[in-house]
Amino acid sequence: YLDNVPSHAYMKYLYKYPQRAYPYSELVEENRRRGRHDFEYELLDTGIFDDDRYFDVFVEYAKVAADDILIQISVANRGPEMATCHLLPTLWFRNTWSWFPGSDKPELALVPASGDHSLVQAEHPELGRRWLYCQGSDRVLFTENETNNQRLFGSSNASPYVNASRYVKDGINEAIVHGRSEAVNPAQTGTKAAAHYPLTIAAGETAVVRLRLSDDGKLAQPFGGFAGLVAQRQEEADAFYQHVTPFPLPDDMRNVQRQAFAGLLWSKQFYHYWVEEWQKGDPAGPAPPPERARGRNRDWWHFNAADILSMPDKWEFPWFAAWDLAFHTVPLALIDPDFAKEQLTLLLRVWFMHPNGQIPAYEWAFGDVNPPVHAWAAMRVYQIEGKMTGRKDRQFLEHVFQKLLLNFTWWVNRKDAEGNNIFEGGFLGLDNIGAFDRSASLPLGGRLEQADGTSWMAMYCLNMLAIALELAEENPVYEALATKFLEHFIYIANAINDLGHDSDGGHATAGGHASAGLWDDEDGFYYDVLKLPDGRAFRLRSQTIAGLVPLFAIATYRPLEAGEFPDFRRRVEWFVKHRPDLMDGIADLEQPGVAQRKLLAIVGPDKLRRILEKMLDEEGMLSPYGIRSVSRYHVRQPFVFEADGQRFELGYEPAESRSGLFGGNSNWRGPVWFPLNYLLIESLQKFHYYLGDDFRTPSASAPEEGLNLWQAAGDISERLIKIFLRDEDGRRPVYGGSQKFQNDPHWRDLILFNEYYHGDNGAGLGASHQTGWTGIVAKLIQQYGEYRL
Repeated sequence: YLDNVPSHAYMKYLYKYPQRAYPYSELVEENRRRGRHDFEYELLDTGIFDDDRYFDVFVEYAKVAADDILIQISVANRGPEMATCHLLPTLWFRNTWSWFPGSDKPELALVPASGDHSLVQAEHPELGRRWLYCQGSDRVLFTENETNNQRLFGSSNASPYVNASRYVKDGINEAIVHGRSEAVNPAQTGTKAAAHYPLTIAAGETAVVRLRLSDDGKLAQPFGGFAGLVAQRQEEADAFYQHVTPFPLPDDMRNVQRQAFAGLLWSKQFYHYWVEEWQKGDPAGPAPPPERARGRNRDWWHFNAADILSMPDKWEFPWFAAWDLAFHTVPLALIDPDFAKEQLTLLLRVWFMHPNGQIPAYEWAFGDVNPPVHAWAAMRVYQIEGKMTGRKDRQFLEHVFQKLLLNFTWWVNRKDAEGNNIFEGGFLGLDNIGAFDRSASLPLGGRLEQADGTSWMAMYCLNMLAIALELAEENPVYEALATKFLEHFIYIANAINDLGHDSDGGHATAGGHASAGLWDDEDGFYYDVLKLPDGRAFRLRSQTIAGLVPLFAIATYRPLEAGEFPDFRRRVEWFVKHRPDLMDGIADLEQPGVAQRKLLAIVGPDKLRRILEKMLDEEGMLSPYGIRSVSRYHVRQPFVFEADGQRFELGYEPAESRSGLFGGNSNWRGPVWFPLNYLLIESLQKFHYYLGDDFRTPSASAPEEGLNLWQAAGDISERLIKIFLRDEDGRRPVYGGSQKFQNDPHWRDLILFNEYYHGDNGAGLGASHQTGWTGIVAKLIQQYGEYRL
C-alpha cells in the first residue's frame, strides 16, 4: 500500500507479479516438512523473483469527482528480456441475487462507443448506472459472478448452457489461460467483465493502461487531461500529509509514515455478517449442516453488520477485531477523525454490541475477551481531534460513554468471580503469554487471578473517570459518575497491591488466604496467581509484559479550581481522610507533583522504579526495538510451574511461536508488539507529567545521569520507529536477512507492517500486512517530529 488520502481522491498500490509459474505445491510441501524451530518458507525463498523476472504493477486511482474515477495501471518489466503480461482490469457486481429467489439481477453490457476505447455499461436496481471506459481495449470478456458449483461441488450451475459450458466466475480465467473462448458470453453481457490487455513489454520498459469509471456515459473525451489530473491529485496528497506532519522529518521516516497511513486507509472494507441468517443459510442455496446452529457465535443472534470497518489485515483475509480497531483509530484520528469516531461508535451499536453489554471480540469468536481499550481510544481520538482542529466533539464522547457504562457493568459482573476486585479475564489478546492456555480450563481445576486482567479494569476505570470529568465541565450530572469510577479504581488498585499476607511467595497452604495481592515485593514485579479449589495459591513468577500492564492504570489531573467539581473533590478528600487503608500501595492523592498535579495510579513511584529496573534492562525486557513481551531473563532461566505431577514451562522465544497454543500462529513469548509498547510509552509520559525531570531511570544510552521518564518514553518510541528505517549500513531491521528487500532499489523503500517483530533483531513476523495496530507507528513518528525535532 503506497499511498492514500481519507477522501480516496488519490490512491496507489503495488503488486509484484512473477513471470514464472507460481510455486503453490513447493510452498505447501516445504512448509509441511519444516518444524516449529525452522523459519517459514516464504515466496522469496522459492527463487521465483530471481533474475528480476517479474512485473511491477502500479495501480492508481484519482477522482475527477465523487462518482468519476480515473484508473491508471502501470506495468513495468523488471526482467532481463521481453515478456508478456495479460492485464485484466475487472468490473463486477457483488453477488446478492443468488441468496434469495426472484431477486433483481444487475447487468454489465458492452455498448457502442466512439474513439479509441471500449465502453461497459453497469446497471444496478439500487445503484443506478455507471460506465467503464477502457482506453485502447478492443476485447472485453463477460461472464457471471456466480460460483462454479459443477467444478467445486459436482452440482448444476445456474447460468445458461452455451456450447456445453456455463458462464461462471472463473470463465474469464478459462478463456485466457486455457483458450476456452466458449467459457465467456459472446453476447457480451453478464455480471462480471474484464477488458483484456495483452502487453508485451521490453526489459526495463513500462506499459500504461488507462480506464475511467464514471456516472456519465456520454463523455466526448474521457481521457482528456488524464495525466494532469492524476499529477494534481498526487500533489494534493503530498500537501495534505505535509500539513498533518509539518515538521522537518527525514525523508525515510516520512516515507514510513506515509505508507503506514496508506495501509490503514486501504484496509477499510465492507463487512457483511448477519449471524441469524448465516445460521439458517441462504434461502436459494442448500441447507447448512445442523452443526452450524450450534457453532461459533450462536449466542450473538442479534449481530447484523453491513458496514465499512477498519480491518487488521485486508490483504490476507478481511476480518475485524475490536481491540485492534481501537488502536487503528489513534493514527486515523490524525488524518480522518470523523472516520475514527465512526469506527468506535459502530462497535457500540445495537447490531454489534451484545444486549448484555459485551463488545464482540473478533469474528471467529465474538464471545472471547479482549482488553477493554475502547474508552482509552475514544478519549485519545477526542483529544487528538481537539489538538489538530480545535474542535471538541462532546456529543461523540457522551455517546460512547453512555454505551461503555453497559460494557463496564458486563466486565464487573462476568470477570470478578469472588467480588474482590481481582479479575480473571481469559487470555486478553495476549496469545501464548503464559505457561498454559489462559482461556481454556486451567491446570488442576484452578482459577487465574491476572495482573493484566485486573490492571486493564483499573485502566478502564481511569479512562471512564477522565471522560466523565470532561463531560462534567458542561453537564454536572457526569460528576457523580466520575466519583463512581474513582471509587472503583481505588478498590481495584488496593486489591492488586495488597489482598492479605499469608502466601509465602506463591505457595499458600490449604486454609490460608488465597493470595497476597499480585505485587511481589521480593522481585519488584506483578505476577498472576493460580488459585486452586483446595485453597492453595501459586504465584506464577514469569516476567512478562502482563506484569507491566499495571503501568497503564495511571491518570494525572491538574489542581481543581475553587468550586470546580465539588462532589468529586469531597469524595477524594473523604477517601484520603477516612480510608487510608485503601490508599496503601497506590499513589497518595494528597501529594502534589509537578505544577501541583495529582496522581491516580496502581503503581506508585517506589514500585515504578523497581518495575523499570526490569523493563529497561537490555538483558531483560528492553529490546533494541522496543519492549519484549517476555523478559530475555528467561533464556537463562525458563519459568517452570509444577504441581501434582503436571509440568508447564515458559521460555523466551523471540521469533515465531514454538508452542501449539492458539494454533501456534502467533507469539507473545518474546517478540515486540506495537499496541502494548504504545500504551507503555503513554504511561511513562503521564508519570513524567507528575514526577518531572528529577525522577531518573537507568539507561544504557545515558549510563551516568540516566533518563527522565519523558526521555525514556522517547527512547522506546525511537527503538520502535527504527524497525522500519535504514540503519547506517542501509538495511531495515524489519526485513532481517531478506537481501531482496534490503538491497534491491525496486524493493528497499517498500514498507510492510507486520503483526509483531523479532525480540532481538527487529525482523518482521506474523502477517506481513497487519497494518492496523502496527500502523500506530505513524502516530509515534508524528510525535517524534513534534517533540524531538
